[in-house]
Amino acid sequence: MAALLKHVESIHPNLWLGSQLARAYGKTVDTGYAALSAELPGGGWPLGALVELLVQQPGVGEMRLLRPALARLAHQGRHAQRPVVLLQAPHVPNALAFSYLGLPLEKLMWLRASETADALWCAERVLQAGSCGALLFWQQHIRSEALRRLHLAAQATETLLILVRPLASAQDASPASLRLGVRPAEGGIAVDMIKRRGPNRTEPLTVTLQPSPILLSPYGRIRRHSLAPAVAGGVQTKVVASV
Repeated sequence: MAALLKHVESIHPNLWLGSQLARAYGKTVDTGYAALSAELPGGGWPLGALVELLVQQPGVGEMRLLRPALARLAHQGRHAQRPVVLLQAPHVPNALAFSYLGLPLEKLMWLRASETADALWCAERVLQAGSCGALLFWQQHIRSEALRRLHLAAQATETLLILVRPLASAQDASPASLRLGVRPAEGGIAVDMIKRRGPNRTEPLTVTLQPSPILLSPYGRIRRHSLAPAVAGGVQTKVVASV
């Protein structure tokens, strides 16, 4: 019996001992932060799964936290042309700052929708296309059935799906395989393991972030290099060109 419990994941990949981190049964991408990767099943951000970052407020460091993984994903693939989609970003993307950090403007797609339903529709279409390395989706309020739809849509892809929600959403149920709370801390951020496939971690993990240019700014000025036709009512596709 002890031997069976030791190798419980050999029975089914969705099974794991509560005292151990689950082994990843899908692909992952390294977070770029050794201490954080060591705390995640499979040693990185899971691809083809819903991941939630629950932030104290937008701009606490979530973009710098994701930057190493986004840069890797944007340059992977057969043709190394897998854009990173920013859907409902709270502020204007700073194209020069992203380029400085290894995500040039041709790797970025900025999507905005006037209605929540349009934003959700757009997120599902991006996932179904399967041509993007990552989808970052900011949403204040989202219904449980919409979360399930995103979760199911992500499972058919190898896309990194990050849903950024308020920290207060931690008390809500979610099908996400990974939920992290993100709060500002000296020199970086404090990460709370709200949900993961493995044991609970009661102490927050401090992740040191390197200073960087402002990636999302309410004061950013952009020149719209190209504005694609609307892909849905109230949804516009923009390629960030300059600041």
